[in-house]
Amino acid sequence: MAMLEALTPSKAPARWQDFLQLLKPRVMSLVVFTALTGLVCAPEGVHPVLGAVAVLCIAVGAGASGALNMWWDADIDAKMRRTRGRPVPAGKVQGADALALGVVLSLLSVMLMGMALNWFAAGLLAFTILFYAVVYTMWLKRWTAQNIVIGGLAGALPPVIGWAAATGTAPLNAWLLCLIIFMWTPPHFWALSLYTSEDYAKAGVPMMPVVRGAASTRRQIWIYSLLLIPVCLAPAFTGLGGWAYLSVSGLGGLVFLLLAWRLFRSKAGEAADPRNDDGLYDVRAGARDARNLFAFSILYLALLFATLLGEHLAGLKPLELL
Repeated sequence: MAMLEALTPSKAPARWQDFLQLLKPRVMSLVVFTALTGLVCAPEGVHPVLGAVAVLCIAVGAGASGALNMWWDADIDAKMRRTRGRPVPAGKVQGADALALGVVLSLLSVMLMGMALNWFAAGLLAFTILFYAVVYTMWLKRWTAQNIVIGGLAGALPPVIGWAAATGTAPLNAWLLCLIIFMWTPPHFWALSLYTSEDYAKAGVPMMPVVRGAASTRRQIWIYSLLLIPVCLAPAFTGLGGWAYLSVSGLGGLVFLLLAWRLFRSKAGEAADPRNDDGLYDVRAGARDARNLFAFSILYLALLFATLLGEHLAGLKPLELL
C-alpha cells in the first residue's frame, strides 16, 4: 500500500510542472482524443461551448485518475525504471498533495459535467474515475495478471462519455468505440510488459509475463490481435464509419496482425531487461518485435479514431453494409 508516511517528503516546493506530470498528460491526450471522437460521432449536435466543456471535464477527470494512481502506487513506482522519476516517488510532490489534487479534480469534473451537460454523462465519468483509481489501481493491479484486461475498461469508456455528453444516451455505436479500445489494450500493454517485465517483478506487480511467462504472453497477444481486428472493422458495418475508415482499419489491421505474428514467433521477453535506458523504445534486438507492436498499436488506434473524427467533421456519409 502507498502509505503517506513512507513517502519521501519534498525537499523543495513543488513546481507547477510536477503537478502537471501527476495528471499523466500523455494518457490524458489519448483520453481527450477518443472522447472528442465519441462526441463528434454522436448523431445529435452539441453547442461548441458545451462540447468544449464536456471535453474539459473528461480531461480533468482523466488527470484526477492519474493523480490518484500516482499517490497510491508511489511505493511500486519507486522500484521501476520506467516510473521512478514520477513526482511522488522522486520526492517532488508529497503524497498527501497528490491525493488532495486527485479528489478535488474528481469532484470538480463530475459536478461540472452534470450541471453543464447531463447527469448520465457525469455518472459515467464518475464511474470511470472510481474504476481506474479504486478497482484497477488499488485492487486489480496488485492482485491478478488480468489487471490490464479488466482494468482496460476505464481507458475504454471516454468515447462513451463523449457520446453521452452530446446525446444523454449510449447506443451500440458508442459501446463499439469502447470495445475497440478495450480489445486493443491487452496486446498494447502486454507488448510493453514483455520488455519491462523485470520492473514489474521487482515491484511485485503480477503482469502477464511475470506470472505466466513470455511465451504465454506472446500467444495471448496473438489471440487478442485476431479478435481485435474484426472489432476495428465493425464500425464500417454499423453506419458509423465510411470508406476511409474501412480502408484504414483494414490495411492497418493487416500490419497489426503481421507485427503480432512476428512477435508470437519471436523470443521477446525471454532475455534479461533489454532496454538500453529508461525509455520505452530504445531496446536491444531481442525485444524489437515487442517494441514494434507496442509502437504501432498506438499509431493504429490514433489512425482509427482520427479517421472517424475526420469523416464526421467533413460530413462524409458512412457506409451501411449490413
